[in-house]
Amino acid sequence: MAALPSISTASAPARAIVIFDIDGVIRDVSASYRRAIVATVRHFSGWSPEPSTIDILKGEGRWNNDWEASLELLRRHRAQPGRGESLPSLEEVVEVFSGFYFGGDPSGSPALWRGFIREEPLLVESGFFQDLSGAGVAWGFVSGAEQPSARFLLEERLGLRNPPLVAMGDAPEKPDPTGFLALAERLAAERGQTLGPDGPPVAYLGDTVADVETVRRARERRPEQPFVALAVSPPHLHPPERAEQRRAYEERLLAAGADHLLERTAALGEDPLGLLNAPLAPGG
Repeated sequence: MAALPSISTASAPARAIVIFDIDGVIRDVSASYRRAIVATVRHFSGWSPEPSTIDILKGEGRWNNDWEASLELLRRHRAQPGRGESLPSLEEVVEVFSGFYFGGDPSGSPALWRGFIREEPLLVESGFFQDLSGAGVAWGFVSGAEQPSARFLLEERLGLRNPPLVAMGDAPEKPDPTGFLALAERLAAERGQTLGPDGPPVAYLGDTVADVETVRRARERRPEQPFVALAVSPPHLHPPERAEQRRAYEERLLAAGADHLLERTAALGEDPLGLLNAPLAPGG
């Protein structure tokens, strides 16, 4: 695993630690990453999967990587009777997907990007993180997003300085909890603490079954440490006309083991310690 970034926000011991997913939690990716999935699948097959089809796939808890999700949708479409098109390689999917999403060289200047990444509404403001810090909550990010995409959001759009981040390639993909646990341990250590029965509660806030499963697996590895699985439904399910789909999606999050469902990410800033310091038995 790549070395984690240095954390310059170390101060008093944390009363709690919150680690965030990014896509669907910090930014709305329905017009970017999800749109890139649809555009990529359409490019190779002529078929445009509905949002509900992507929701069902994500609900399986195995397809956190959107490149692999795109390829899996193509694989399932090809398996239908009468379909004979060949499958592209993952490398071909990555190239086409990145073209739609970045619209330029991912390792180049963000000023030159012209893709869907330019159309991502923020779900929180930078003051949200200042409020968490003021409440004694240490925070960071574990995301399957690519480093350039995640840093563009966190540093350029939200103005966060050297945000604690584990992104694609820094650790095994979720629901493997390796990156989540490593960042939690680092955040605690920077404040003179250790994970364990006397350590601060550690929460992960995500929007997929894989995110909830990440917490469950972390509990298996560190049963003595209190963990909290927070979940929020992705923004594209929030319009009133999608209330039924949202309810079904949230039921899957709860069935996967979410401890608390949030109405929106920003709601955590209203009373973070009320949720994070709720009594939890070791291991859940």
